[in-house]
Amino acid sequence: MARDSKGVLYVVATPIGNLEDITLRALKVLRQVQLVAAEDTRRSATLLRHYLIETPVVSVHGHNERKRISLVTGRLSKGESVALVTDAGTPGISDPGATLVAAVRDAGFVVEPIPGPSAVAAAISVAGETTQGFTFLGFPPVRSKDRTKWFEELQGASRSRLVVFFEAPHRIAKTLRELDFYVKQPILVGREITKLHEEFIRGNPGDLSERFSQPHGEFTVIVPASNSQEIESVAPSDAEVVAVFGQITQKSHFSSKRDVAREVGERLKMTAKQVYAVMERNK
Repeated sequence: MARDSKGVLYVVATPIGNLEDITLRALKVLRQVQLVAAEDTRRSATLLRHYLIETPVVSVHGHNERKRISLVTGRLSKGESVALVTDAGTPGISDPGATLVAAVRDAGFVVEPIPGPSAVAAAISVAGETTQGFTFLGFPPVRSKDRTKWFEELQGASRSRLVVFFEAPHRIAKTLRELDFYVKQPILVGREITKLHEEFIRGNPGDLSERFSQPHGEFTVIVPASNSQEIESVAPSDAEVVAVFGQITQKSHFSSKRDVAREVGERLKMTAKQVYAVMERNK
């Protein structure tokens, strides 16, 4: 690894589960840099110990990334090189790193990728779907209003291309239940990719939400391209409207049925009047 008068920031992909998935080049870089900037020093320490790497480690995560810029650029200005790693996979993809990378590049230093494991690429490779590109949507937002916009974006994107997103174990069942109102076709859910309990399950979102009611591990979800406008035109059933109405009534802050009906209508592409009509005939 060559060094000139200025150091290099190496953005290093690390295993997403199986430690043997690391590349030879990544190991070489981690040994030869003067500092490893890690999202979680404890988790990165496991990887470094496994390969007998003794390079010093400093934390760079979502809460201190901006504060670490001066430390990293200071080391680079001395001709030292730094390796940026996250807990798993490639930094900057639904992980910290983008802010630091942008600041280092703006400061005139070289930023060099060390490619390797990615849950997105791994999931797509076993999906068995032909796609001319894909859309990656990261993690679904938590707030109800933001989630509605996010699901609408997913629905629109999946008309013409494959969509990939991540979800945490404690939210996967809820997300799949909601996804069931937007996607009317089988999807693929990957759990614990490259780890001991890895599994890939295909099915409709609603059915899979029951399977993963008490799950463990991280999830990667693949929504195939529909390539059909018919899916969008399918009207929600009365059962779907009643179910969404009940979910929003129980979990939202809305104080009136009118507000609930309006929210249900926004989610299911209906008017509030249509929602009321469904609720009336299903009393």
